[in-house]
Amino acid sequence: MKSLYLASGSPRRRELLTQIGVPFTALSADIDETPLPDESPAAYVERLARDKAAAGHALIAAGQSAACVLGADTAVVLDGRILGKPLDQADAQSMLMALSDREHEVLTAIAVLDGQRCESRVVRSLVRFRAIGDDEAARYWASGEPCDKAGGYGIQGLAAVFVAGLNGSYSAVVGLPVCETAELLGHFGIPCWQNLAVR
Repeated sequence: MKSLYLASGSPRRRELLTQIGVPFTALSADIDETPLPDESPAAYVERLARDKAAAGHALIAAGQSAACVLGADTAVVLDGRILGKPLDQADAQSMLMALSDREHEVLTAIAVLDGQRCESRVVRSLVRFRAIGDDEAARYWASGEPCDKAGGYGIQGLAAVFVAGLNGSYSAVVGLPVCETAELLGHFGIPCWQNLAVR
């Protein structure tokens, strides 16, 4: 069975991959995440997922060239604009106020590369926030949670109280769509549930 590398420093992605019983080794693959001119948000996240997988594959020792690398990227999109990680408190609160009492898109792309081929998917989810007050946004920033999150929030954490509705994949909003990830890994001969005892 091929070994799998996860080209991501995200603890959420590591937890989700572990949840579906897929052993992996984490790699840190740094890439330029600057959007290209006129690049759509969907094309942007897919390109980054593929670039991360390629950057991770380049780090693997020559003897591991047959291994697979999984790359992923998530973007929060409001009115066609990508909301990245907040630069500071003012930026984070501005994002939350923009998302308040509205529906937004979360796009998560995954890519698997084995050196011979690369397959990718983009998963679109819709998240609706209830109205958020300025004081709540300030208290949320003070928690430290939004600092490294796309769109300035983490659905799996304290920001769960803002979510009035979700249409799509919860795990994709967290950072790794487990249904599509399991399907894609299966195309490369990597099954999920490897931690289950054979009966």
